Amino acid sequence: MNKLKYNSLIVSCQALEDEPLFGPQIMARMALAAQIGGASAIRANSPQDIKAIKRLVDLPLIGLWKRKLEHYQVYITPTFADSRAVLQAGADYVALDCTVRKRPEPLAEIFEKIRDAFPDRGIIADIATLNDAKKVFALRPDYISTTLSGYTEESRTRPKPDLTLIKEIKDLTNIPILAEGNYNDGVQGANALKQGAYAVVIGGAITRPQVITRRIYQEMANNLSVGK
Repeated sequence: MNKLKYNSLIVSCQALEDEPLFGPQIMARMALAAQIGGASAIRANSPQDIKAIKRLVDLPLIGLWKRKLEHYQVYITPTFADSRAVLQAGADYVALDCTVRKRPEPLAEIFEKIRDAFPDRGIIADIATLNDAKKVFALRPDYISTTLSGYTEESRTRPKPDLTLIKEIKDLTNIPILAEGNYNDGVQGANALKQGAYAVVIGGAITRPQVITRRIYQEMANNLSVGK
């Protein structure tokens, strides 16, 4: 397993089907640009993107597969079959939705199957709240990531980014924590590391041009409005 680098930046290179940069070759180029810029690892969605990125980029890769299933709220690699596809595609780690929401398969069972089938790979637990984190401690994921803070019903009112959650988790476990979710710049990333995060994951603020453009446009509009 390629261990993630301490005090580093991990770049999430993802584009969904309705986004302009959707497609494995484009995401592979995005990952290469991130590597050139100093990223220590890549986070990627879908077996297709993972395969393309692994061919072009020599960095540890966190893989996941976003799939919305009827009757279930979890959508980040929700089943063992999804995990298997991600790891067979070449991911060094698989990220799982480890919130306490309703799921199609027991989380402990998925962990067990992954470790039996892929003993040389790692598991990252994506959580939204301290309660989510507490529930997953016993399963001993390789990392806990605050990915879903702000994106679940229980975490809607949490700060963005959720620096407090990092400290809350760190006070209770020695499992390393990845700061992820609504991080937009290096200052926020540095603050997360100061709070005790092992590394920082930033996605849309780096790899989604439409999100970056919207944010800058809104900042300009707000400042013009203030200046009137």
